[in-house]
Amino acid sequence: MSIQHTVVFRLVHEAGSAAEAEFLDTGRATLTAIPGVTEFAINQQVSPKSDLLWQFTMVFADQAAYDAYNTHPLHVGFVEARWVPEVAAFQEYDFVAR
Repeated sequence: MSIQHTVVFRLVHEAGSAAEAEFLDTGRATLTAIPGVTEFAINQQVSPKSDLLWQFTMVFADQAAYDAYNTHPLHVGFVEARWVPEVAAFQEYDFVAR
C-alpha cells in the first residue's frame, strides 16, 4: 500500500525572496535524491484560509520505503541543517488510499 507523505509549511524567509527559492530548490534536490521518493512535488498555497504557504509532497511504495526515507542521512541532514532553522510552522500528513 503506497503512502503519500506531505508537509505544509511557512518559511522564515520573505515571500518571493532568493532565500525562499533556494530553500525550495535545495529541498527538491536533496529529497528527490533519496531512494524510494517518487512523485515529488512542491505546491504553493493560494487560499487566504491558511498561512502555511508551501507543500512538499511525495509518494512511497510502502511503509519500508517511508521508514528508510525518514532515517536516510540526506533527510536527517536536511531537517537538521535547513528545516529546523528555516521553517516557522508546519503540519505533516501521511495518507494511504482507501
